[in-house]
Amino acid sequence: MPSPVSRDGGRWKALTFLCLAQLMVVLDVTIVNIALPSAQHDLGFSDADRQWVVTAYALAFGGLLLSGGRAADLWGRKRVFIVGVTGFAAASALGGAAVDTAMLMGARALQGVFGALLAPAALSLLAVTFTEARERAKAFGIYGAIAGGGAALGLVLGGVLTEYLTWRWTLLVNIVFALVAVLGALAYVHEPSAGRPGGRRLDLPGVLLASGGLACLVYGFTRAESTGWRAPGTLGLMGAGLLMLTAFVAVERRASAPLLPLRVILDRNRGGALLCLALAITGMFGVLLFLTFYLQGVLGFSPLKCGLAFLPMTAGMMTGATQIGTRLAPRLSARTLMAPGYLVAAGGLALLARITPDSSYAAVVLPGMAVMGLGMGTALTPAMSLATYGVAPQDSGVASAMVNTSQQIGGAIGTALLNTLATSATGAYLHHHGASGPEPSGRLGLEAVSHGSATALWWASGFLLLAAALAALLVNHHPGTPAPSADGAATRPAAVS
Repeated sequence: MPSPVSRDGGRWKALTFLCLAQLMVVLDVTIVNIALPSAQHDLGFSDADRQWVVTAYALAFGGLLLSGGRAADLWGRKRVFIVGVTGFAAASALGGAAVDTAMLMGARALQGVFGALLAPAALSLLAVTFTEARERAKAFGIYGAIAGGGAALGLVLGGVLTEYLTWRWTLLVNIVFALVAVLGALAYVHEPSAGRPGGRRLDLPGVLLASGGLACLVYGFTRAESTGWRAPGTLGLMGAGLLMLTAFVAVERRASAPLLPLRVILDRNRGGALLCLALAITGMFGVLLFLTFYLQGVLGFSPLKCGLAFLPMTAGMMTGATQIGTRLAPRLSARTLMAPGYLVAAGGLALLARITPDSSYAAVVLPGMAVMGLGMGTALTPAMSLATYGVAPQDSGVASAMVNTSQQIGGAIGTALLNTLATSATGAYLHHHGASGPEPSGRLGLEAVSHGSATALWWASGFLLLAAALAALLVNHHPGTPAPSADGAATRPAAVS
């Protein structure tokens, strides 16, 4: 029997407001990056502090995601969702009114804290609202398109707001999104009352170990980008992060009410989907990061024109998610969509890796981005749905948090690792061509930047190829087959809700 939620005629309206809130979080990853130079000029902070405006958000968001997901399970998904959206808007207002660097950094950290509540609550509400196969595929297709394309849309919106208004509106615009999302959630978002774990307390040791370990890893990857992978600080942070996460697993195996029940991630299909998501996001960040450098630094695009140049990727992603993934997910196995989708995305990145200082946007960049977006959109729909499929209702929040955590870790790795590879390739190119200065201008400088960006894009394509291979090897779920329940028995998909 379908759940009362899935019979609710307002569930599609609820999806609209859940996606709007998720869009607000995804936009914030890139929309502020476009505005940073203007904010730095206005508030007068250093280049080091500029990096912390980004890092403060990433640390709070990545470190607290699991806790936020478990809070949604324990205290109510809708309640935590509304608290997260409201808090995110308040933090955005604080950042938009910032008078100094400390105030802006504090606001960004608060955005990360409330984003860690909002993101898993929204995805878990989606998971328990849409349980019928066709409706679930359509809902996750729309949600996946928003999650994947929102970062590129952030570049456009950030460019528009910064160029025609002020950098402060890249933060203040969240108030508008949040107001609409909260009013819509109060009217249309519902959740089943059954299926929450007993007790109302978080697993405090698990919270401390998971938050500390994830924060150390995210910060370690962030430092690696600027100080190098072999720097003592980088190695120390990564080692501490891995040690804390290892201890976290040991604690969770014995906890009576664990923060993350290990059954959530040890299932073959869910674990495979999460691993593929992390690899795919690692590769996708290569597009956002290095094509931004290339379009502005080599082709001379303005920030607004650069943002608009990413629209073909967004269009391809939305087409793949809503027209291919959504239509075929109820009929084909997840592996049949995920592996070819990631393979097509890898092909799009290989097309983009052909860039040179003389490349035409229309001939090289546009088709590469469109193909990459089409493949990613096709693969994201079954991947995000499978990552929360078959989870007991009382674990849906923390399972949704794992989706966001895999994306956050993948993004941190992608930014740091690919930037290191690009920088090394650029330096090697200059050395090979006998450059005398560290950053020569003119033709040689353009060729070096293009070579470094192309090298990173080839590596990003490799990450997508690996995701395709793992999807083919690990994922074996077929539509309509029983989903594993909490005790390891099989339950029909309709009964999961």
